[in-house]
Amino acid sequence: MINIEFRGAIRTEIEKPKSLIEVLNAYSEIVDKLLNPGEIPVAVKVDGNIETLNYIVEDDTKLDIIGSRSNIGRRILERSYIFLLNFAVSLVMPDQRVLVEHSYHKSLYGRFRNYAPKAEDIERIKERMMEIVEQNIPIQKKLVSKEEALKIFEERNEEDKIRLIKYIPFKEIPLYYIDDHYEYSFLPLVPSTSFLKTFDLKLYQPGFILILPDDKDIQKLSEFREIVKLFQAFYEYKNWLEILGLVDVSSLNEAIEKGEISEVIKVAEALHEKKIAQIADEICSKLPDLKLVLIAGPSSAGKTTFSKRLQIQLKVNGLKPIVIEMDDYFLPPERISRDEFGNYDFDNPNAVDIALLNEHLNTIMNGGEVELPKYNFQKKRREKSGRFVKLEDRSIIVMEGIHALNPDMTNLVPGYMKYHVFVSALTHLNIDNQNRVPTTDSRLIRRMVRDSIFRGYGVIDSIRQWPSVRRAEDLYIFPTQERADVMFNSALVYEFPILKTFAEPMLKAIPPYYPEYPEAKRILDILSHFLPLSPTEVPMTSILREFIGGSSFTY
Repeated sequence: MINIEFRGAIRTEIEKPKSLIEVLNAYSEIVDKLLNPGEIPVAVKVDGNIETLNYIVEDDTKLDIIGSRSNIGRRILERSYIFLLNFAVSLVMPDQRVLVEHSYHKSLYGRFRNYAPKAEDIERIKERMMEIVEQNIPIQKKLVSKEEALKIFEERNEEDKIRLIKYIPFKEIPLYYIDDHYEYSFLPLVPSTSFLKTFDLKLYQPGFILILPDDKDIQKLSEFREIVKLFQAFYEYKNWLEILGLVDVSSLNEAIEKGEISEVIKVAEALHEKKIAQIADEICSKLPDLKLVLIAGPSSAGKTTFSKRLQIQLKVNGLKPIVIEMDDYFLPPERISRDEFGNYDFDNPNAVDIALLNEHLNTIMNGGEVELPKYNFQKKRREKSGRFVKLEDRSIIVMEGIHALNPDMTNLVPGYMKYHVFVSALTHLNIDNQNRVPTTDSRLIRRMVRDSIFRGYGVIDSIRQWPSVRRAEDLYIFPTQERADVMFNSALVYEFPILKTFAEPMLKAIPPYYPEYPEAKRILDILSHFLPLSPTEVPMTSILREFIGGSSFTY
């Protein structure tokens, strides 16, 4: 008999070697005990490795099931849907190549390399995807040498994979395939197409939107909402990449190898500064009615550095910024709820003294003077700051905080007096045409590095708290982005090679038996595709300095 132990608590036996999916199908009660309602198993952790559910159990083994609601499970599911899409396109439109560019409100935006699809094209692809799902075709994994992988992708004329193979750090390259359709994926895929029943595909010129399942219920489709300014920010970043002459991670690595990265850094930072200057100019164009600039965004987006750089550009335009920190209006601890970890939930907008904030803003807007509070995070109390402010000629208030775009925070200020800025690291270079780098990963890595260097938190703490941070963002922060007058993409094309030098040693130190290990391994696999880069040439005013240190700004 072969003994199998799940999460050190659930045990079962099998008579002969079987794939894990066979075991789970035979013992459905195991899935019921290990996963939440609306969740399915998508992969397995065994001996420190993340494997597909086709993993064969041959000896006594300790396993951990990875469900679709976990962060890594969600990424595995997403990558599997991309595989399904690509396979369908290879059958319906064999001359076309899919480029999956970025996420777009819990969906994925993609396009074809040199073709703008028609509605009938998208419908044909969608129908074929549904047929493939119904056929329940196994998705096989194969480990091959770099030489063999290169031969496969040369025959398919996939230039992005050919360039990438040089930089893939693994001795054996994992390929996933159905028939003669092969794709590289550093993440495992689901074991068969029957796992991919919930999706939709819609025309969205000049490409399409692949709508994925809901985060919490695999059988429910996510709601897709068009956010025009968000898509414009993505399109602007695409133009920035063209200016930089970069198309994917391999092209960035080539710039590092050739010694051309210094120019890339200078241009990337100049593009940021130009955008910030344009925002400052637009703010000035709305004077004298405009009185309040609101800056919001999710965790580790770089809001603070953006705010400081915007203030400089406003001063260049002859304005006098009055800075108000929304964090200084937090309530005392007895009036703040706690999260699932027992920590004070500062991500909830009700943690802010909304009444006092509006009272102060109303007083200032009407020509009065107020003393701004200062929140002491050690004592969890507001204190007097001794800082009195009032609007003067050419003055403008700049207020930054994760809830700054929440209308309740400024409900006494008329809309025409406000200008809303949403800051986030929206997109990055993808590894290749199908393996994208999730937008949230840059913020997670930024947060890990910053919290380790400046806040005394370990990388395990950052990974453990991230799901709670993300839930709060989805509840309270991202819904407000639709109010933005402008979106600022704080992503820097060169930041992953820089962050790698800080984050990689921390992540490698996490033992395989820790619950946070699968997520650490996933991030390490992403970083492994980037060549490392010294932070020497990162400007002292860069948003990246907020996370790695060495900034000329005081935080």
